[in-house]
Amino acid sequence: MFHNKDKNEVIKDLSSNFEYGLKEEQIIFSREKYGKNELVEQKKTSLFVKFLQQFTDPLIIVLIIAAVVSVVIDPHEWIESLIILIVVMLNAILGVYQENNAEKSLETLKKMSAPNAKAIRNGERISIPSSEIVVGDIVSLEAGDYVPSDGRIIESFNLQVDESALTGESLPVNKISSVIDEENCALGDMKNMAFASTVCTYGRGTMIVTSVGMKNEVGKIASMLMSETKEVTPLQIKLSQVSNVISIMCFVICIVVFGLELYSGLEILDAFKTAVALAVAAIPEGLATVVTIVLSMGVTKMVKKNAIIRRLPAVETLGSASIVCSDKTGTLTQNKMTVVKTFRNEEINDFEENESTKELLRYFTLCTDAEVKRDINNKIISIGDPTEIAMVEASFKMGDTKELLKTKYTREGEIAFDSSRKMMTVFYSSDEGIYSYTKGAPDVILSRCTNSFEKAYDANETMANDALRVLAIAIKKWDEIPVLDDSNIIESDMEFIGLIGMIDPPRVEVKKAIEEAKRGGIKTVMITGDHITTASAIAKQLGILNEGQKAITGLMLNEMDDETLFNEIENISVYARVAPEHKVRIVNMWKSKGKVVAMTGDGVNDSPALKAADIGCAMGITGTDVTKNAADMILTDDNFATIISAVKEGRGIYNNIKKDVHFLLSSNIGEVFTIFVASLVNSFGFISLGIPLMPVHLLWVNLVTDTLPAFALGMEPASDDIMNEKPRAKDESFFANGLWWTIVWQGIMVGMLTLTSYVIGNNVNHEIGMSMAFMTISISQLFHSFNIKSSKSIFNKNLFNNKYLIYSLLIGLSLQFIVMYTPINSIFNIIPLSINYLSIAFALAICPVIIVEIIKFFKK
Repeated sequence: MFHNKDKNEVIKDLSSNFEYGLKEEQIIFSREKYGKNELVEQKKTSLFVKFLQQFTDPLIIVLIIAAVVSVVIDPHEWIESLIILIVVMLNAILGVYQENNAEKSLETLKKMSAPNAKAIRNGERISIPSSEIVVGDIVSLEAGDYVPSDGRIIESFNLQVDESALTGESLPVNKISSVIDEENCALGDMKNMAFASTVCTYGRGTMIVTSVGMKNEVGKIASMLMSETKEVTPLQIKLSQVSNVISIMCFVICIVVFGLELYSGLEILDAFKTAVALAVAAIPEGLATVVTIVLSMGVTKMVKKNAIIRRLPAVETLGSASIVCSDKTGTLTQNKMTVVKTFRNEEINDFEENESTKELLRYFTLCTDAEVKRDINNKIISIGDPTEIAMVEASFKMGDTKELLKTKYTREGEIAFDSSRKMMTVFYSSDEGIYSYTKGAPDVILSRCTNSFEKAYDANETMANDALRVLAIAIKKWDEIPVLDDSNIIESDMEFIGLIGMIDPPRVEVKKAIEEAKRGGIKTVMITGDHITTASAIAKQLGILNEGQKAITGLMLNEMDDETLFNEIENISVYARVAPEHKVRIVNMWKSKGKVVAMTGDGVNDSPALKAADIGCAMGITGTDVTKNAADMILTDDNFATIISAVKEGRGIYNNIKKDVHFLLSSNIGEVFTIFVASLVNSFGFISLGIPLMPVHLLWVNLVTDTLPAFALGMEPASDDIMNEKPRAKDESFFANGLWWTIVWQGIMVGMLTLTSYVIGNNVNHEIGMSMAFMTISISQLFHSFNIKSSKSIFNKNLFNNKYLIYSLLIGLSLQFIVMYTPINSIFNIIPLSINYLSIAFALAICPVIIVEIIKFFKK
């Protein structure tokens, strides 16, 4: 490992030269050996292949076969076949549109790479595209530069690098050039290494490139993004099971009916027509479209609640989430250092605006290079180191702006901060005289003050134990500005003023959201690259780390084998100092326990885990493009509470889809029952019933009078107490709690009512019987949709709370009467019914409401 080696040894191992860099032949050799400094892209599926993949559903295959064979056998029946094929094509186009959000993660990772780098080659310092960097290159780094590739630091002049996007560490890291002895240390602790795509925020330095392209840490993340295949969602699994069951049932019943029809003496063509009618009856053509549109409507609804869904099934997956693995920095916290404690006059106090605190912060602010000011739009902008910004912002709030201080104090000189002294000193002249202001590590400052005392040391320890970053300030009066060549003399015999404690604080709304999640049976787990002390403190404040729960580091996680982690994972609530592969391992281990896992995050380091999770949630404001493109959902307000709102919405949508499946399948079973029973009666010669319904009637019911209420049921508002329910088990059957039995008996009920209507009309003539059956089955579905609305009686205050269901009833009735009483009835082979027969058909159509209400009453 390069961080364990002396810098000169690394230069020698990589055949480079600190002053001269690489020669041309060495550059060519290195590129051939280690490759280019570029990320490899995964091959994408073409649009045409995606389109063909839409036709792999068993139901779609059955429909296509039925349509093609039907038109081959009898070309005159082309209208029904055409309608079937149009429906199939529409479903395929919708599917492609839904899936065509191409993965852009690797492209964004490429963009994140530094566009140019300053390298020493052939003894000259030149600027080259980062893609041309090779292992062994000597690269110069300055404030504002992107690090072009991973490398070992050779020189550091107060070099600080922001690695938050890669490690989750909220503060810039002070880089060093000395050897780190610890072999297996986390990325955040490799202070003598710089990593591709991180940003230099302060100072300058030099590094030697140790890896390029896919071998970089960001390249390893890219590899994970390619290897992590996205699993199908719980909803997709359940709907696939439904499709398989229906297709098998359809195939078997079609063969049986075909045989029965032949047995009864029908011609092969007529027998096949009945079998096709049955296939059309058994298959809910509108199901895929309804589910897609219900999910799309859910997506639109969630956008208004600050959540953008990138993959439609993710809406439902959220509803079944039982584990939320959350990054700390920028997700649970504000990703902004804030002054929360002060120590002055021998007391630790919460940060509050008073004269004593204002004076303390004024001294700290004078000893900074950060700027906080308002732009032309009166918006506050901050420039500089995050720790210094926290001090300046605190002063800014109390009226001590940098502009105001500059009118009273004149900066005369400074001794810059460095990691060995752990201090920074600035000289100012004012009406009060010449003073030096020194800020830095409390133990160092106190050791150099004439008025240090025990309580100050204790205060430092107390605040540090609360995971605060503590800084001290001291001043010294001068007669004149000294020569700034000996910091030991200048930074001695000072007067200690006080301490401040800073932290990246939790988001205000997060604690309440975590409590609501807990009430809904959802466990929140913190996974962060930050230190374990800081992570544990924040986790305790938020209610994540409770009694009996553990906090562990990435190194401790490495020591656990899979069996140990499997047994312990439910007791671990905080993971600190973790690498990207740790996050993926944690997510996968929870999934192996049958949990539906949501992962939130904002940094590049979160993206593999976001993709590995059942649902990845990226932060829209602080999140990197890589993270957003790897995610299923983007939170536009970076608000953890939005996740819980999305979970509630997801649960409601799942319930609505379940209602749609219930409604559509009971309708299809009603149609199948009608055709099947009529076929049985015909076959065994009791009476000759003929065919009660034709394929065109069944298509109308499936695509119009069923689909309208199905859309409306998809808009049903979520119940108020839905977050008091526990998450569904991942392996819970879609038809759990007796749903399948309910679908079957309600389908038989609809079928019997339709047959009754048909028999009454058929006693007069076949056209009246078919017209009555068509009217009864169509209108009964419109009324039956109200039964599906709730498992309780529909006659309550919520009867009219879904206006779309009312609209679907009115529109459905209007369309049914248009079909019946206008010239287009000839297409449907029906005739206008007289008021007597219409009344009978209508009365039978209302019966499902009465029957289901009686059943609900006795169940209650």
